[in-house]
Amino acid sequence: MDGSIISGAQGTQWVEVARLGDIPRLGSRVVSAPKGDVAIFRTSDDSVFALDDHCPHKGGPLSQGIVHGHNVTCPLHNWVIDLSTGEAQAPDIGCVKRTPVRLEGDRILLALRA
Repeated sequence: MDGSIISGAQGTQWVEVARLGDIPRLGSRVVSAPKGDVAIFRTSDDSVFALDDHCPHKGGPLSQGIVHGHNVTCPLHNWVIDLSTGEAQAPDIGCVKRTPVRLEGDRILLALRA
């Protein structure tokens, strides 16, 4: 990871935070961002998602949860969070802030506001 920055529209900067191979399938990695830790998740189909690293229920570390499909289950109280929306799945109610993320080749880039 070289931390390269690519300027985007409206003050957004895309920052390289990892390579796809740095995160195992069905795994995660935590990245420190200006507004707190962000968990980067890799699914079995190599999709990549980025959410704040805390469950909306009691703040559990989502990065330590179990990734399944396009969801993560919080390690504290088993809330299931949709990785693409950040929404807790019924019957639970809540939402985790998402951070835009994209792949360029095998580089994982996070969108951070300048």
